Amino acid sequence: MQRTGIADLPLHGGRAPRWLFSRMVRLARALCLAILEEFGRAELLRRLSDPFWFQAFGCLLGFDWHSSGLTTTVCGALKEALAPLSLETGIFVCGGKGRTSLKTPEEILFWAEKAGLPQEFRHLPDISRLSAKVDNTALQDGYQLYHHTFIFTVEGTWAVIQQGMNQFTALARRYHWLSERVRDLTEEPHTGIATVRREPEVLDLTARESQAVRRVLCHLLQAPPDQILREIERVRRLELPRRHGLSERDLEPRGLRKVLLSAYERPPEDFREVLGIKGLGPRSLRALTLTAELLYDVRASRTDPARYAFAHGGKDGHPFPVDRRAYEDTVRFLEEALNRARLGQKDRLKALRRLTLLIG
Repeated sequence: MQRTGIADLPLHGGRAPRWLFSRMVRLARALCLAILEEFGRAELLRRLSDPFWFQAFGCLLGFDWHSSGLTTTVCGALKEALAPLSLETGIFVCGGKGRTSLKTPEEILFWAEKAGLPQEFRHLPDISRLSAKVDNTALQDGYQLYHHTFIFTVEGTWAVIQQGMNQFTALARRYHWLSERVRDLTEEPHTGIATVRREPEVLDLTARESQAVRRVLCHLLQAPPDQILREIERVRRLELPRRHGLSERDLEPRGLRKVLLSAYERPPEDFREVLGIKGLGPRSLRALTLTAELLYDVRASRTDPARYAFAHGGKDGHPFPVDRRAYEDTVRFLEEALNRARLGQKDRLKALRRLTLLIG
């Protein structure tokens, strides 16, 4: 059954204590192995790319629904849980928070080489970088990315879980991607976006309605830089349309000339290559988008694309403190079920499946 809706993610203080994180690692490992045993790698990626399943997963591991750090800590626990078993399970978790996220392409290549995967896997770091560029630059919703996790399998399927922070409101927004759902990496690529609210001012160049703008941008960036800068100067002298909430600063970003020179020396063929231009940031792309709209009478989408339960309690004590004994019992049950399944005794896993059918 498909579930859609809105997941609220306000940020609260506190962090997972070490005693809880170590248990999160064990429980995450047991749950993932159970899913792999019953349904396979593709299904695990599908579930991780569902923002509601992921949120419930975090709650099951011991996070409050509104806790700061659910995304980063759950992804960290997942990475630590599966790393020792990656070659055995054929599933690899890369990236993380802050500076660790910048090492994601290196980690992807490390695991691809260690697992002896074919050369075709060399394109995965490009997908990792592009997904971050899309959610930071092509989708301008006010949330700056600070976390990026890239998960891939030996079949070449992949999922992305990344999170941004709005520094003015202290709210977070989580973005989910899944390779089997993506037809075009630059057009509505998300399986879901978890957020506390829909923002009134969003520039969404990934929307289907922005398709004409994406084409025009490729055409515009093939012109000489001085010609484009003259057009931007003309736009600045026009009466700016209020619907965009513009200021002159939007049309005079730092480093725009360098971006235009890079584009002119190597003209982009599609919007994916536009996003790959070195130095192209949100403000430069916004200036070019506004210029394209006014010159070519096209319009980019400005509609925000964003659209639990407790088993063990929450780390902050809400709605109740983590019940350590119940947590240990759950981990032990799953670990024993997995050990029995390896011996051909799948009675416990079958019991879980029957229970799911009864309550589903």
